[in-house]
Amino acid sequence: MAKEHIICGLDIGTAKTRAVVLQYKKGAEKLSVVGVGEVLSSGVRRGVVSDMNEVSNAISEAVGLAEKTSGREINSVFVNLSGSHIGSRVSKGVVAVSRADQEISQEDVNRVLQTTEAVSIPPNRKIVHVIPKEFMIDGEGGVVDPLGMKGIRLEVNALVVDCSVPVINNVTKAVSDAGLDLEELVVSPLASSKSVLSKRQKELGVMVLDMGAGTTSMSIYEDGSISHVAVLPIGASHITNDIAIGLRTEVDVAEKIKLEHGTADVKSVNKKEMLSLAEFGLEDGGSVSKRHVAEIIRARLDETFELIYKELKKVSKQGLLPGGVVLVGGGAKMPYIVELAKEKLKLPVQIGFPNSDIDGILDNIADPEYASVLGLGLFGFDEVERDYFSSSDGAFGKIKKFFKTFMP
Repeated sequence: MAKEHIICGLDIGTAKTRAVVLQYKKGAEKLSVVGVGEVLSSGVRRGVVSDMNEVSNAISEAVGLAEKTSGREINSVFVNLSGSHIGSRVSKGVVAVSRADQEISQEDVNRVLQTTEAVSIPPNRKIVHVIPKEFMIDGEGGVVDPLGMKGIRLEVNALVVDCSVPVINNVTKAVSDAGLDLEELVVSPLASSKSVLSKRQKELGVMVLDMGAGTTSMSIYEDGSISHVAVLPIGASHITNDIAIGLRTEVDVAEKIKLEHGTADVKSVNKKEMLSLAEFGLEDGGSVSKRHVAEIIRARLDETFELIYKELKKVSKQGLLPGGVVLVGGGAKMPYIVELAKEKLKLPVQIGFPNSDIDGILDNIADPEYASVLGLGLFGFDEVERDYFSSSDGAFGKIKKFFKTFMP
């Protein structure tokens, strides 16, 4: 590897588009954040591109700011895929070990992972990740890395993640129109967990909940590997819209009210405490009850956590994750959100921040909103670091990357 390598993660969100530049120096103990760019998103709805030109412009602007702060030229990016179109399922594969001495080779591992792609999906969907959960050798399970072991039959249980082809194509084109090469597409739930989880949390059983503006994504880990991902079509922007409707005011004003005075703790707000809308530029707006604002926020968050709990129940993980829940995303900054999540999900809850494997200008990104974009950069580092990664096209070209990336 070169003495210095530059990696750029690009998070195209509903509310904001962010770029983070990571630097790897040969011999360094940690990656360094050397550049950050952030702009308001435009042309993105619930994580999906709705206006190509606006998205491309936002990408160019965010990456341009990251180039300016880092002093490096950015030509390629690792980009997130978001939206409720993301789906996942468990798939099983089995092959006979090819070598005469019965030692399992990398070719055997590749073949068994490739067999998991033989699942029925509609023609407008594409497999983007195949992530091994557990290998089995001659019926004996619990194998994390089968390379070099001996056996006759190799099996695997893998999580297959698929996405909408039109969404993939639109994101790819937006990046290309911005004059950048697309290195890799990574679904947002995986990117967020990459930057905030420890090995121990993954082994215990943990869920990362990324509460973005347009969507809420969840990724569940057990025994060191990922077991489920899902994206719900509800996010912090829905709270803003609810406030705008409830107070009969503009969306921009509602957003300011949410950020400056919002809380999920209704009981902590005095019923008589009022909020003047004049401070938000509405001279004839009168005043509103802060308690009413809190009630609007709480109603939407109650609904959100109910949907999350139903998703946990669907995969039989309600109350069964000792590592608890790690909250990231802009929604994680809402006052009282941790306490409410504990109550609704019946699990330990904490806010997620960048892990200790990163240094540099952390003051700019020591924020749960940067979990996804940092995770994208870390995926990029994994790709650069491992010389044997496949460079072929399609999902199978990513299998060997994700095999090592998701090992505990």
